Amino acid sequence: MVNPEKIWSSPNLPTLPAAAVKLLDLSKDPDSGINDVIDVIKTDPAITAKILKSTNSAYFGFAAEITSIERAVPLLGKTVVNSLALSFSLSDSTMSGGPLADHYRDYWIQSVTNAATAELFGELTDGAPEPADCFLAALLADLGRLALLKAAPTETAAAAAAAAERQIDLHIAENEIIGVNHVEVGQRLMESWGLPEPVIAAGRTQHDAAEILAAIPEGEARGLAVAVAAASACGDYFCADNKGQALARLKGITAQFYKFDSDRLEAFLAGAKVKIDAVGDLFSVNTDSIGEASDLMVAASEHLAKLALAQQLEASEAVARSQVLEQKAQSLEAEKLQLEQRAMRDTLTGLSNRAAFGDAIDRSIGQAAREATTTGLIFSDIDKFKNLNDTYGHQFGDEVLRRVAQVFERNVRQADMVARYGGEEFVVVAHQPTVKGIEKVAERLRAAVEAEVILHEGERVPVTVSLGSAIAVPARDPAGLAERLVAEADEAMYEAKHAGRNQCRSRNLIDEVQSEMLGRAISRRFSRWLVRREVLDIPTAQKALGEMDTSKAKIGGLAIRRGWLDAAGLDAILTDQTKSNERFCEIAIRLGLLDRERCAELLAVQAENPQSYAVALVTFGILERDRADALLKEYLAEGPAIAADVPLTVA
Repeated sequence: MVNPEKIWSSPNLPTLPAAAVKLLDLSKDPDSGINDVIDVIKTDPAITAKILKSTNSAYFGFAAEITSIERAVPLLGKTVVNSLALSFSLSDSTMSGGPLADHYRDYWIQSVTNAATAELFGELTDGAPEPADCFLAALLADLGRLALLKAAPTETAAAAAAAAERQIDLHIAENEIIGVNHVEVGQRLMESWGLPEPVIAAGRTQHDAAEILAAIPEGEARGLAVAVAAASACGDYFCADNKGQALARLKGITAQFYKFDSDRLEAFLAGAKVKIDAVGDLFSVNTDSIGEASDLMVAASEHLAKLALAQQLEASEAVARSQVLEQKAQSLEAEKLQLEQRAMRDTLTGLSNRAAFGDAIDRSIGQAAREATTTGLIFSDIDKFKNLNDTYGHQFGDEVLRRVAQVFERNVRQADMVARYGGEEFVVVAHQPTVKGIEKVAERLRAAVEAEVILHEGERVPVTVSLGSAIAVPARDPAGLAERLVAEADEAMYEAKHAGRNQCRSRNLIDEVQSEMLGRAISRRFSRWLVRREVLDIPTAQKALGEMDTSKAKIGGLAIRRGWLDAAGLDAILTDQTKSNERFCEIAIRLGLLDRERCAELLAVQAENPQSYAVALVTFGILERDRADALLKEYLAEGPAIAADVPLTVA
């Protein structure tokens, strides 16, 4: 890498003779005339002689010999004269011998190629920009290459060799080896020379593809940028080793901006070779090293084919690498899941462990707090487990733990969660239970363990459990409720033990108002109505509940849609909630905005939307659609307050 300051401060950077500088200044002055240009040129005899020689060359093709600069300038025009003057100045800068002579020659041949083809592209644009402007902008586009050769010759030669060996764009190799490329250096140099902004901008975009050039606003500036970019691609095509990329870029630009097809592009390139040779003669540059158009097309096509094959191989390798990485990622994810499951599983019983129980009870409390419903916990302990271990051995004790775990898993609801709390203690997190429901689950577990046949050496050994349950409706901020549920259920379980073991005891942490409201809300649910009508049994009703849409409407929104609350009343309740830990309905009742009956109906619809439940019954084939429709209408007819917000059909 080269320190950029070494380049910018190099005394070897190309400079312009005074006459060329003055000509540039005149080109910016709209009031300058032909005589002003003549006067400046005559101050530099060398440039004067070269312009006269060019005027009489076959390139311009004037019939009579031009013997004075006063006649040459009007015939050529100011733009052409300025281009020639700058071109001859650059030509002089490339006349270098020594080990870098070939690099200077290659730079100048490619610059001449750029200029010649840019002029041809300029002739296709109806004079906007002028061909002479295209010629000059393209000639100067690679000015940075000359600057780098003079300021950092060793590194520049290495970049050129790398580009040739790898058949890549030169500016890419320059970035890798020098740390800066010829486009950037050329931009800075052209700015210091005071060249016109469109010329500088065209040099900046010389390596861009068609889709990027298309983003330039339409006008003369874009026309110049497109001509220079196309010419730069021609320069690489004729002179560089990255012929395949150059041809692909050239096809894209000429197809979009000049409407070339493949045949027209091939014809253009054949004609361009004639133009390049003519411009080479104009500047005394031998262009014999540029091959014939047909040979170049073959070489470029072969290079494109190699590139396509390399890209295909690279894509295949990338896919293979991606598949390997994906397999590794999946394997790691599977291992991670296994580790997580092991970390949350009791190795002896296969149940969730105490850590998993902690997460589950927190989730259950959080959901119940959001939905203003219940959460519950059953705590159990195997009776006289130490005696079992001491009498029959620890292996038998382990078998008892496994069998009790299996009994628990078979006898809880699908939504409930069983965990080994520690030792011979097991817990069940009950999902939204009722007071009677959680007591029934505890009793079912007790009876199932008592009935389980567990043998030791062919003899049945009686095994029983004592259970305690606790149920609560979490406050809006349920902090500490998990610990309280565990403590209450544990105390209830010890009550059962003290009462003789193999029994159940329960604790109800729901206050009287909450209990009454929940009871009313539950009794008003469509599922309960169907069970009371003996349309469904409890297991079937619960199955449909597990499959229905569980999205919950807000109580306040339900009340407003029914006309039971207005905006002021809702605002009063919400304001009060910011100061208390009470629930919406508790505050509404306290403020006299809703009564318990209406709160119960709101809670019933929030917990179980009748139409969603009817849809679930039809979707899972529990009821025919017509039957579900009829039952839904009958249910709603018995509760007109609910009917205001619920469609009358399942559809």
